Amino acid sequence: MNYFDNKIPADKIKYNEPLRNHTFIRLGGLADILIHPTTNEEVTTVVRTAREHNLPLTILGKGSNTIIRDGGIRGVTISLSNFNEIRVEGNEIVSQSGADIIDVSRRALDYSLTGLEFACGIPGSVGGALYMNAGAYGGQISDVIKSAQVLTREGELLTITGEEMQLGYRKSIFRSDQYIILDAAFQLEAGNKDQIAEKMKELTHARESKQPLEYPSCGSVFKRPVGHFAGKLIQDCELQGTRIGGAEVSMKHAGFIVNVDNATAQDYLDLIEHIQRTVREKFNVELETEVITLGE
Repeated sequence: MNYFDNKIPADKIKYNEPLRNHTFIRLGGLADILIHPTTNEEVTTVVRTAREHNLPLTILGKGSNTIIRDGGIRGVTISLSNFNEIRVEGNEIVSQSGADIIDVSRRALDYSLTGLEFACGIPGSVGGALYMNAGAYGGQISDVIKSAQVLTREGELLTITGEEMQLGYRKSIFRSDQYIILDAAFQLEAGNKDQIAEKMKELTHARESKQPLEYPSCGSVFKRPVGHFAGKLIQDCELQGTRIGGAEVSMKHAGFIVNVDNATAQDYLDLIEHIQRTVREKFNVELETEVITLGE
């Protein structure tokens, strides 16, 4: 049954779509229905229609820090990857949630605005960055976020402040999945364009020299345990190079698992479990995943 006919343009709807085409890690089963809205009105229509017909609803951004299981996703999946407008208003940047956070940092550079340099190498969307309170090199989203426009699962539009987002280390109010992030407003400061550019150049070099960007991956897999570094623990367990199926613990950075040979989601999940068990047995430290797992 085509629930969205005459509600959403047909070219924005895909049926039985392989989700490996929509994640950085290049794996995942089929989405029953995948919709790429580009306006708030279209997102609202999808949410309300799904609710009306009791269809499961899943939100997917750029798929950068996400593992989608091999069984795929039932019901309706909204991909916000085309929801990517960015505008500058004085010292604020307002971005739709599907825009790359890297592109927002570059727009800040264009306008000589400082505060988002840390995000110049973070893969994924603005929505994902808020969801995770993404951070790198001493900066994090909570430092610069002012507000966000969100949609509730009932289809109600709200604006919430940075304080109301309850942002902490890799956590936010958005992890309860009660809100769909539509856009975000970042409060920045006027700065020196050359200095901003130099800082971004340094951070980009640091990322490229330390991270395994030559392979598909879901980024940093584990949160930083209190008093430890996940990558160091994994390295000290001599797990680098360990492979299950097509998934391998990166030789370049032990905190990353890379897709070296057509890995399945189950390969990834099995390798994650093996790493967690090994670190627990050797160091009595529990590694908590940072990556989000969706589907069945």
